Amino acid sequence: MTAPSVDMHCHLDLYPDPQAQVAAIARRRVYVLSVTTTPRAWRGTVALAAGHSRIKTALGLHPQLAKERKVELGLFDKLLPDARYIGEVGLDGSAEFRSFWSDQVEVFDHILMSCAKAGGRILTLHSRAAATHVLDALERHQGYGVAVLHWFTGTQRELKRAVEMGCWFSVGGAMLRSRNGRTLAAEMPPERVLTETDGPFAIVSGNPLQPGECAGAIRELAQLWQLGEAETQNKIVGSLRELTTIGSNCLIT
Repeated sequence: MTAPSVDMHCHLDLYPDPQAQVAAIARRRVYVLSVTTTPRAWRGTVALAAGHSRIKTALGLHPQLAKERKVELGLFDKLLPDARYIGEVGLDGSAEFRSFWSDQVEVFDHILMSCAKAGGRILTLHSRAAATHVLDALERHQGYGVAVLHWFTGTQRELKRAVEMGCWFSVGGAMLRSRNGRTLAAEMPPERVLTETDGPFAIVSGNPLQPGECAGAIRELAQLWQLGEAETQNKIVGSLRELTTIGSNCLIT
């Protein structure tokens, strides 16, 4: 029997019709980590997935919103005891967001410190044009939990450092359509790789990826790992189970 898809990073609440997406996830038996971009969005997004055990909701504060939403760090801390997963959080070094870099660092450091005080969490991390800074922050805050670098686009040296630090990775069909994405994925430890969509932001063939739409990523990974697609999908589910075993909380219960 083919294992269900694993979507380790999806913005479920940002689709045009989230309720319809939830129903589709239930029909397809997909594992989805639904990330949020602000603490204020968390409770509503949790309610969206109520009754669907395969959908878990991560508490986030996106680095691109750090300046305007850092006032919500108090709310983040208040919600943290009830949040098993954290994301989307991290740093973004792109030119358009560098003007409030200090706000990003303040927010990310606060989140990592709070996670460490809370005993650790599984985090899905944004690191675009900022991989070294993200890794530096993780090293500053030992005990934060387990890092999953989402759509990693750093250098080979940064990737090697992340691997040595024990980081995990989530890759999607959009990432693996590029030569650089495939090159990086080929160097990631297969046992620490999960699939994602980053929907609705990730676009393939002109259309946003839907929650759990990971067949393209599975095909690419199967080629990289020289496995069949069914075996690759089973491997991904096994890796998810391993992640939740070593992490402080469990996605699959």
